[in-house]
Amino acid sequence: MKKGNFHVGVSVHDPSVYVGQTGEYYIFGTHMTAAVSTDLRYWKSIAEGVDAHNPLFTNLFDEERKAFRFCGKFNGKEYSVWAPDVSYNPVMGKYVMYFCTSGSYVKSSICMAVADRPEGPYTYMDTILCSGFDEKTVDLTNVRQVLGEEADISRYLKKNGKYNNLQWPNCIDPNTFRDKEGRLFMVYGSWSGGIFLLELDERSGYPVRTQENGRNRVDPYFGRKLLGGGHKSIEGPYILYDAVSDYYYLFVSFGWLARDGGYQIRLFRSKKVEGPYVDMEGKTFRRVSHHDPYGLKLIGNYLFPSMEYGYKSPGHNSAFIDQDGKMYIVYHQRFDMNSELHEPRVHQLFRTKNGWLTVAPFATEGEMLCTKSYQEAEICGTYYVVEHGLDISAEVKNAVKMIWKPGGKIVAKHKQDNEQTQEQIVGQYRLEDESRIIISLGNMIYDCVVVQLNDEAGNPTMCFTGVGNNQSVWAVRYL
Repeated sequence: MKKGNFHVGVSVHDPSVYVGQTGEYYIFGTHMTAAVSTDLRYWKSIAEGVDAHNPLFTNLFDEERKAFRFCGKFNGKEYSVWAPDVSYNPVMGKYVMYFCTSGSYVKSSICMAVADRPEGPYTYMDTILCSGFDEKTVDLTNVRQVLGEEADISRYLKKNGKYNNLQWPNCIDPNTFRDKEGRLFMVYGSWSGGIFLLELDERSGYPVRTQENGRNRVDPYFGRKLLGGGHKSIEGPYILYDAVSDYYYLFVSFGWLARDGGYQIRLFRSKKVEGPYVDMEGKTFRRVSHHDPYGLKLIGNYLFPSMEYGYKSPGHNSAFIDQDGKMYIVYHQRFDMNSELHEPRVHQLFRTKNGWLTVAPFATEGEMLCTKSYQEAEICGTYYVVEHGLDISAEVKNAVKMIWKPGGKIVAKHKQDNEQTQEQIVGQYRLEDESRIIISLGNMIYDCVVVQLNDEAGNPTMCFTGVGNNQSVWAVRYL
C-alpha cells in the first residue's frame, strides 16, 4: 500500500463552481481567488487578491469604492470580498457574479457584477442587499429605496449591540440556481438569522420583491427564511435541483471554518424550491439549543491508513451535474497539519436508493458507479471504516479495521483483558440489486452504493459509501 496525500497546487476558499461551455471548470472563491481545470483534479490559478491588480475586476477598487460604501473595512482592518458566485444569464447576455463584502459579523452586503467571459473582467454594477445596519448607517443601504421612504424599518435595525435578536440574515455567501420551471433564485445567509431565499429577475439580476407575508416567512426585503437562526453555526448555502430524483438539495456548512473548528458539510432536501427543507428524519433546523442532530452529515474529519495525515474541516461547497449525468460536490479542505492550508477538492456524489446523496471517499479521477451485481465472494475482505457521526468537533475519525465475512457478518478484532485478540461481530451487510449494499453497524443502518476508485495516494480501492439516520459511512478496501 502506497502512502501519501493528494494536493492540487492552488488555494481557493469557499469554491463556487461554474461549468464552461468548452470543457473547462471554473471555481471562484473568497478574496477573489479563481482557478480553472479540465479534469476536476488539477487546477490553474487565474486570479487572487482583493486589490486593484486582480484581473477578475475592472473597477472593484474605483475612486468611490462603491462596493464597500456600506461595509467599509472588515473590523476596520482590511477590505473583505467573500464567496463570489458566477453563473451565465442568457437574458442579460452576461456572466453575472454575486459576491459579498463585510465590515463585521453581521454588517455585510451582497453585490452584483457582470462580464462577457467567465474569467472576467467583471464590472461592479450595484449593491443589492445589506444587513447589520442601524439608524446611522441605514441610508448607506438600499432599504428605503426597496421598501419605500415611508416604510417602517424599525424591525430591521441593529439595537443595543445586537442584531434584533438575530432573526435577520447576515448577507453573505450568495448562490444562484434555477428551479425546475427555469426561474432564477438566490440562496444566501450565515449564522445570525440563518439561510434565506430570494427570487431574482433574470432581466436585471435584481431580487423580485414580494409583499410581506408573515405566515409564509416571506420578508419584503430579505425574502424567505429556510433554515437556522439564533447565531447557530450554518453558512455557505448551495441549492442543486436534480431532475432524476426531483429534489432540491440544500447543502450547508456547520461549525467554524478553521482547522480545529469542526467545519463540515450537511444536507437537507425538499420537493419545492421554497421548502420546507428537511433532513433524513424529516426535521428542519430553526433556532434550537443544539443543532448537531439536524441535517445529513455528508463529510467531517477523517483519516485512512494510506494517508500521511488526516483531512479536516471540509466545507462551504458548491455542486453540479455534468453533461454526462455525473454529480459532483466541490469544497475546500484543510489538513491535520500545523497550518490553515486549504485546497479545493472535487468528489463524486451518488444517489442512494431512497433519494439521498452520498459522497465518494476520495477525489474524483473519472471513476464510474459500479453497475454490476456483486457476489458475496467479491465483497468479502478487510475494510477500513469511517463513520462520520453527528458531532461538531475537531475530532478526526480514524478508520476502523473490519472484516466482511461470508454469511453477511462484519467482525472486528478486540483485545481482551488477558491481552489476547478475539474477533467480535460488530455488524452485518446485505447485498442488494444494482450494486447496492445495506450495512448495519451498532444501531446504524446505512444505505450504500459500491464504487471502485483510486485513493489519495493512488492505491486502487473498492468503496462503500452510504447514509442513514443523518450520518454517513465510508468503507474502503485496498485492492
